[in-house]
Amino acid sequence: GALAAARAGRLADRGLGQRTTGIALTLLLVSWLPISLTERSLWALIAGVLLLDLAVQAVHVTNQSMIYSVRPEARSRLAGAYMIFYSIGSAVGSIASTLVYAQAGWTGVCLLGAAISGLALLFWGLTRPSTPAS
Repeated sequence: GALAAARAGRLADRGLGQRTTGIALTLLLVSWLPISLTERSLWALIAGVLLLDLAVQAVHVTNQSMIYSVRPEARSRLAGAYMIFYSIGSAVGSIASTLVYAQAGWTGVCLLGAAISGLALLFWGLTRPSTPAS
């Protein structure tokens, strides 16, 4: 994850934040397939978690880079607001996955993760600016 974050930050600094986000969100969606196979394979768990961590860190760093570039003078306020919403999203995800696990088990949690990842990718695709650098 740390390696992906550094690389994603450099790409975002070069103006490739939108492209990096799209690739990372695609990897996030794909990561749920091996994660869903963890009941059968420890290697699937390792591969899925590494892919998920790589993707999440890349999206996180790219988001911060793109947000900070909008208003550099408000960096600390933007960081605070971003992290509040990031924390709220994490908490909602934890609660939702716990509730889904109680009803549908591991498969349900993986489907929920894939659905949220797919929605994020769809939202990115529908809202990204259509510029040559993106």
